[in-house]
Amino acid sequence: MKEYKIGIIPGDGIGRDVIRATQIVLDTIASTARGYTLEFLPLDAGEAAIEKQGKAFPQETVDGINKADAVLFGASHTPGVIPGFKNTFDLYANVRPIKALPGTDAIQPNTDFVIVRENSEGLFSGVGWIDRGYHVDCRVFTTKGMERIIRFAFEYAEREGRSKVTFTHKAHVLKNTDEPMRKLFYEMANDYPKIEANDLTVDHCGMEIVMHPERLDVVLTENSNGDILSDVGAGVIGGIGFAAGGNIGYSKAVFEPIHGTAPKYAEKDIVNPSAAILAAKMMFEYLGERDTGSRILQALKDVLTEGNVRTHHMGGTASTTAFAQAVAQRIQESEAAPS
Repeated sequence: MKEYKIGIIPGDGIGRDVIRATQIVLDTIASTARGYTLEFLPLDAGEAAIEKQGKAFPQETVDGINKADAVLFGASHTPGVIPGFKNTFDLYANVRPIKALPGTDAIQPNTDFVIVRENSEGLFSGVGWIDRGYHVDCRVFTTKGMERIIRFAFEYAEREGRSKVTFTHKAHVLKNTDEPMRKLFYEMANDYPKIEANDLTVDHCGMEIVMHPERLDVVLTENSNGDILSDVGAGVIGGIGFAAGGNIGYSKAVFEPIHGTAPKYAEKDIVNPSAAILAAKMMFEYLGERDTGSRILQALKDVLTEGNVRTHHMGGTASTTAFAQAVAQRIQESEAAPS
């Protein structure tokens, strides 16, 4: 029997609320799982870590992640936490599914595409300076970084049964970064003849997300562009409370809702935990437990479709906890139902 160790890092603000709620779902999965067991490793990052250990991303957390098969993370506004994840474990790919669910306020209910965002370079590389009136942030691409994220996007498309990868860029303006990457994208596309390859300027892609998201499948983006486009996509599917992501490297992965910490809502038990629950779904798929991922998704869909349990941001009065309990109950019911 497989034994999975899962790191649990609530983080700051509503990260604590949504991870606390998602733990209810995880406990239900653990009690009904067949063929594997789950061990949860509670870890700290952000404010709680500073309070306990004096550091936002302490060595104890690094050691815990090294022991874990995957990590579920809430959110953090504390400096040092997000770079701690990305840089320590080289989590170079950020995967953000943008899929409309039933029972939501999705503007485009047929939306179903995935953003594959380069997670370590580009405009967020941290290279820049201020000197004599010049304020500079550099958009840094490396050949290694370009090659591995392009390959990741095509291999993701193959693995997930998707048919097209679209590279987004401003190649006609950014001749030293985007144009070389666009050229490399088409060269590497030859290794994946079953996957259609095309490209769009990033502004055109933003328009497509709003007007014709069904034309998109896997969208490959530079770091900052992916951050922007994924929020545009979240708006199309009913809000950022329905958008999850996975930060993936060669040996480690951290899954999270893509929303921030929203401190004004923290500890009020009113926010929508769907994105964190979807992050847990992604985590199980990463572990190879796709049936578990499907069970979580179906339970979430059932609760949303039924519409009786809705949190404040869904127009209802249910608590974050109550929503997660409803999803967990659906999972239990599906397990008990005759096959």
